[in-house]
Amino acid sequence: MKKALVIAITVYKQTLSWVLVLLFGKGCRFTPPCSDYTKEAIEKFGVIKGTALGIKRLSRCHPFGGYGFDPVPKIQK
Repeated sequence: MKKALVIAITVYKQTLSWVLVLLFGKGCRFTPPCSDYTKEAIEKFGVIKGTALGIKRLSRCHPFGGYGFDPVPKIQK
């Protein structure tokens, strides 16, 4: 499941992402971009927590949601 989600995000980024940039302008407000953030979160934390982190990040993608460097959190022991 994890590998399938990572592949789906990669395919999205290589195909549909650039179309959305052409239609709506500049891409993600954050660095790394939301798709890379979600992919890294899934690889680091697994499907459930990684997807939740990705959704949380996407929910902040609006004019009042901030911008700038926002890395995936480190794994806490």
